[in-house]
Amino acid sequence: MSADLVAPVGAVSTVIAAVAVVALVTVLVLLDRARRQARRNVDLLRHALELRQRYDALQAVTREGVLVQSEDGLVLDISARAAAILGVDAEDAVGRRVAELGVPFVDEHGLAMNPAAVLGAQRGGRPAGEPLVVGVLAPVPGTRPRVVQVAARPVPGADGTRPAVLTTLVDVTVRHEAEVALSRSETQFRVAMENAPIGMALVDLDWQITEANAALADLLGTHVAGLRGYRLDELAAPEDRAQQRMEMDRLLGGGQHRFSLEMRCRRADGHLVWVVLDAALVRGPEGRPDHFVVQVRDATESRLQAEMLTHRAMHDPLTGLANRTLLQEVLQSALEQPGAQDRIAVLACDLDGFKEVNDRYGHPAGDEVLVHVAGVLRAATGGAGTVARLGGDEFVVVVQDADAVKAVFEVASEIHTGLREPLRVGRRRMGVGASVGIALAEAHLVEAGAPTLLAAADAALYRAKAAGRGRTEVYDASMELATATTLQRELQQAVAQGELVVHYQPIVDLSDVHVVGYEALVRWQHPQRGLLLPGAFLPHIQEAGVAVALGQLVVTQVVEFLARTEDTGRWVSVNVSADQLGDGEFATRLLQELSRHRVTAGRLVVELTESSLVASGTRIRHELTQLSAAGVPILLDDFGTGVSPLQYLRDLPVAGVKLDMSFTSGIPHDPTAGRVVRALGALARELAMVTIAEGIEHEEQADFLRHNGWRYGQGWLFGAAQEVPSER
Repeated sequence: MSADLVAPVGAVSTVIAAVAVVALVTVLVLLDRARRQARRNVDLLRHALELRQRYDALQAVTREGVLVQSEDGLVLDISARAAAILGVDAEDAVGRRVAELGVPFVDEHGLAMNPAAVLGAQRGGRPAGEPLVVGVLAPVPGTRPRVVQVAARPVPGADGTRPAVLTTLVDVTVRHEAEVALSRSETQFRVAMENAPIGMALVDLDWQITEANAALADLLGTHVAGLRGYRLDELAAPEDRAQQRMEMDRLLGGGQHRFSLEMRCRRADGHLVWVVLDAALVRGPEGRPDHFVVQVRDATESRLQAEMLTHRAMHDPLTGLANRTLLQEVLQSALEQPGAQDRIAVLACDLDGFKEVNDRYGHPAGDEVLVHVAGVLRAATGGAGTVARLGGDEFVVVVQDADAVKAVFEVASEIHTGLREPLRVGRRRMGVGASVGIALAEAHLVEAGAPTLLAAADAALYRAKAAGRGRTEVYDASMELATATTLQRELQQAVAQGELVVHYQPIVDLSDVHVVGYEALVRWQHPQRGLLLPGAFLPHIQEAGVAVALGQLVVTQVVEFLARTEDTGRWVSVNVSADQLGDGEFATRLLQELSRHRVTAGRLVVELTESSLVASGTRIRHELTQLSAAGVPILLDDFGTGVSPLQYLRDLPVAGVKLDMSFTSGIPHDPTAGRVVRALGALARELAMVTIAEGIEHEEQADFLRHNGWRYGQGWLFGAAQEVPSER
C-alpha cells in the first residue's frame, strides 16, 4: 500500500474511533441520566404514595369530607367521609359529574337546590370559600335530612393546567339541632318572660338590668325601656339595699344558688310596694358566673293580710286595743329596759255595773259601752303607754313615762273625768263608772316580772271595788297579791262551791232563723268581781288542775238541761279540751251521764279546737272514737285557724266544723275572708259535714254565709249566751 493511501485511512480510523468514543460517552451519559431519572421517578412515586397515605389517613380522622372536581364538574377524587355525607359510593362517583350523583339538596325552606351550584365554586354570586349550609335528604322517606356545611374554592393547576375545584363538606346536623333547640328554648324563655304575670328580669354581674318584662314595669309604674340599665339594688328602698347586696354577694361567692327576699321597692311615682324578690345565678359552660335571673312578685296584699292577721292575733277585735298577749310582751320588754322602776306603772280598770248594762239593754249596747270606754282610755293615756282589753270589761294600761308615778295618777284622773260624761246608746243616755287599781314598778315587782306587776294592779283593783267602787287604789304590801297561785286557788274553790255556771247561746238554721241548738259557755260568778267571761279565767284552768273537774261539771249541767228540754229536741255543744280527753275517763263519764238521765247521745255535741289537737295522741283519738261510736257527734271548732285541718278531717271521727269568728267578722267586705269562707264551706260540704259559723253580728254576714253553703249560725245577731235560754 502506498504511503499516500495509508495516510487517509489512518485519519479515517482515528475519526471513527473518536466518534465511537464520543458515542460511547454519550450513551454512558444517557444511561447515567436514565438511571438517575428512574431513581428520581421511583423517589417521586414513593413520595406520592406517602402523600396519598397521609392524605387517606387525614381523611380517615377528620370530620370534613373532601371532593375534588374539574372546572366543568367532573369528580376527580372523593374521600370516604365526603361519600358518606353525600350518601354515594366513592368508587362509583369518581369520573362522573356532580350533577349525576343524584344527591338531593334542599335549602332552609325545603326547596330543591342544584347540586352543581351547591358543590361548585360559583354559587349564585356567593364568594368562593364562603360556607353554605344545606340539607341533604335521606333516601328513606320520613327520615329527617342531614344538615351539611359546604365550602368550595378553585385550586390552581400545576404548570398552567386548568384549575380544579376543592369542596369540603362537614356534617353539622347535631350542631344545627342544638342551635335550633337553643334558639327555640331562648324564644320560649323570651315569650314566657314577656307574658309572665309576675315581674321578671335578667341582671348582669354588675346588678344592671339587661332585660325586663312588662309585668315588672307595671309593678314599678314605668316602662320596659326605662328599666334597662337600671341597677337592681337602686330599685329597693334604702333600708333594704344592704340585705339585698349581701344576698347577691353570697350568690357570687358560691354560698348559695338562689335566694328569696321580702323587701320594698320604690315605684316611679315614689310609692313603696312590698315585693318578694327571687334571684338565681346562671353560670356559663366553664362554671363562671354569667348573669342573674330575677323574679319579682307583688307582696303588698299578702303583706297587708299578714299584718292584719298579726294585728288580729295581738288585738281585741271589738275595741282594737291590745290583747293580753301583746300587753304582756310590751310590759315585759319595758321592764327589761334600764330605769324601769321609775319609768313604768300599771293601771287596771274595771267597769262598775257593766253586767246590769248587758242584762238590761243587751250585748250590742254593752259593746257600745266597751268601745266608748276604750276611747276614753286612749285619750287619757295620750300616747304615754299601751291600753289593753283583757276580756269582758277588764282593761289595763301600761304607762311608760319619764315620771311614771305622776303620769299614772294623771291617767287615772282623766279616766274618771272622761267617764262622768253620760254615754248615748241608741235613744238612751247612761253613765258608766270604773274602779281603778295602780301598781308602781317597785324593785321587787320589777324583778318578779310582768305577771306579778299585773297581779299587783289587779289586787289594788279588788280593793277599789270593795271600798265602794268609782275609786282609785294603789297597791301596797297589805293587799293580798292576786298572783297566778292565788287565782288558781280561787278557781279550785269556785269549782268546789259551784261558782262556775253554764250559759247557753242559741244556734239557728240560717234558712229560717229558728233555734236548733245551743253552745254551752262557762262563766264564773265571782263573789267580788261579778260575772267573769272565759277569757278572765280559762287560761289558768290547766295550771289550777281543775280542767277535768270543770269538764265534768259542765257536762253534768248540760245533760241535766237536755233532760229538762227533751220535748224541744235541740242539741247542746260542749267545748272539750285535749286535757279533758286525755284524762282517760272523760268519755266514760259523759256517756254515763247521758245514760243516767236517758238523754239521746246525738243531742250532746263535743266541740274540739284545732289548736288543742296539734299534739293529740292515741289516748285522745281513742276517746273521740268511743264517743263517736256511741252516737255523740264531734265538731271541729275554730275551723280554718289550725295547723293541718285536712289531717284532722281525715284522721278523726269529725261530723262537722265550726267556722272561726275571725273569718266571720271580715265578711262580706273583706274579699280574702270571703274567699276563705267559701273555700272552707266547699271543703266541708264535699266531705258531707255539718257546717256552723259563729260570731255573726249582722244580717249581711248571715246572708253571705247562707248563700255560700253554711247551714247553721250563732252570734249576737241571734241572741247572747244566757243562763236560761230564750225560746224562739
